[in-house]
Amino acid sequence: MSDFLALLAEPKLLLFGAAGQLGIFATLILGLIFLPMVPGINPAQIKETAISIAAIGACDGPTVIYVSNMFAGLGKIDTAMVGALAVAAYSYMALVPIIQPPIMRLMTTEKERAVKMPSVSGKVSQNALIAFPIIVTVITGVIAPKGLPLMGMIMLGNFMKVTGSVTRLCKASENEIANIATLFLGLAIGGTMAGHQFLKLQTLLVFSLGLVAIIIDTVGGLLLGKIWYKLSGGKVNPLIGAAGISAYPMAARLVQNEGQRWNKQNFLLMHAMGANTGGQVGSVMAAAIMLSVLKGLGII
Repeated sequence: MSDFLALLAEPKLLLFGAAGQLGIFATLILGLIFLPMVPGINPAQIKETAISIAAIGACDGPTVIYVSNMFAGLGKIDTAMVGALAVAAYSYMALVPIIQPPIMRLMTTEKERAVKMPSVSGKVSQNALIAFPIIVTVITGVIAPKGLPLMGMIMLGNFMKVTGSVTRLCKASENEIANIATLFLGLAIGGTMAGHQFLKLQTLLVFSLGLVAIIIDTVGGLLLGKIWYKLSGGKVNPLIGAAGISAYPMAARLVQNEGQRWNKQNFLLMHAMGANTGGQVGSVMAAAIMLSVLKGLGII
């Protein structure tokens, strides 16, 4: 369902997707600091629990579920934590329209928010659209093979769409398969959320650090936007940086709405979509790199 057209037309927007992952690594550090202070946390599981919580910063539910399930299957984190992590991730994805706008207004001036940018004019060939998912999958396999199931699924869906050769399968993936998967995912997660296991201090910490992760992600993207605004002589609207998270396409729509609030002639949607899809790739790559590093260290 992802559309990388805007990103390929303006490849530099991928930098916003990278900046939008700052929350993952910041939250990992915070988790390593604060988790040892929480009663009931197994000291042997602190690193894996911190990494699972940090994945919430990707603002990408499937990434959180994949990482936490892997650790739970290996006995590295409590199974009950998987449900809490998944709920936190999807809760903050849904709360992006509430969390982001105040930060966007706080970190940017009215003049910056009103900057009008030219439309995304770069043309992308069909060959480039087809080659992109293949190249990204290969690069992920070389750099961070542990993340291939995540990146591979994103790129498979995009590949089916851009080739135009399997329209029926593409429509089924976007509708029936996605709906069925979502239904069973909700039931499976709900089945792990017994009240006596869910309402714990460590669960509250998961939600607290998850919120911190989303905030830092937004701040990181906006900081890059402000730097780019200065370097470009005021030609780049820093609001685009807020779309560097993986909440697709919600974050891009928020940037569009916020930009038009201060300048009715402002159309930032395609720029924001490029940053947003960059955030999708960046979040999966960040999680994949963390997993691959752990594998290299013999932890998983």
